[in-house]
Amino acid sequence: MYDELSAAVVLRSELLADGRTDNQIQAMVRSGELHRVRHGSYVSGTFWSQLDAADRHRLLVRAVLRRAHPATVVTHLSNAVERGAPVWGLSLEQVHTTRTDGRNGRREAGIVHHRGALDPSEVEILNGIPVTRAPRCAVEMATLGGVEPALVTVNGLLNSGQLTTTEFDAEFHKLKYWPNTLSATIVLRLCDPRVQSPAESRAVFLCWDQGLPAPEPQVPVLDDHGRAFAYVDLAWRRFGVFLEIDGRLKYERFRRKGETLEQFLMREKRREELICQLTGWVCIRLTWADLEHPRRTAQRIRRVLEGRSRTLG
Repeated sequence: MYDELSAAVVLRSELLADGRTDNQIQAMVRSGELHRVRHGSYVSGTFWSQLDAADRHRLLVRAVLRRAHPATVVTHLSNAVERGAPVWGLSLEQVHTTRTDGRNGRREAGIVHHRGALDPSEVEILNGIPVTRAPRCAVEMATLGGVEPALVTVNGLLNSGQLTTTEFDAEFHKLKYWPNTLSATIVLRLCDPRVQSPAESRAVFLCWDQGLPAPEPQVPVLDDHGRAFAYVDLAWRRFGVFLEIDGRLKYERFRRKGETLEQFLMREKRREELICQLTGWVCIRLTWADLEHPRRTAQRIRRVLEGRSRTLG
């Protein structure tokens, strides 16, 4: 897909050199044969229609780079998307760049030019384009949209093995005098490579933000033979409570080949019942909709934890 993305962008100048006129180009856009990615940059309409939101952003990045200054590096959110890290709560409409010569570059619609010292040693080539290294990407994300969106991406980088907490910590201390890095101190405290999904990251943030005890991610549940039978998304061992988050990502990851949604949900129900039987714990199930109402959801979790605390003495 990445080679296709790099080769897919065609510039107006290239279309003109190929014998097209501006009127013909406009007609091709109107007919859907071409899609205008940004001013002066086009892609096949059919190809564009097959891309998801992340790949459309990657394509937009390549359109920007085709006409950018040679010192331009892909950074912040655009770097995170290129790395395949999850991005939540931030717009994919704009491409984020920084220049290694310290200049902002010209102002253009759809591009956020960040200004800051960027040494060439902090840059690597990924999928054929220049990006900042993962530790710097993590700090960059923490300066963009607050703790929750940054935590989603940083946990994704950690879980995929592109980043370690030690590297993130070292990079943060190197860049701690950047503007808007206060969020990074909290992200550094909350991040955990065991967290496997954006929903789990958001649940961890919800607990911190609402003053709940911190849950532990991916807690193993042992069967009668002492073997790991299952892992629960989040758990409070001392309260005997575990939390499972339902969503599309879980359905896609754990649904078996040929299994219907109804069959999957029934299997999940049996799994939950067996976990409760093996551990004596109780389950809280959340959805993405619950995460959109943090105060109400936190009250629900708090009631369960308090009830378990009284029961366990």
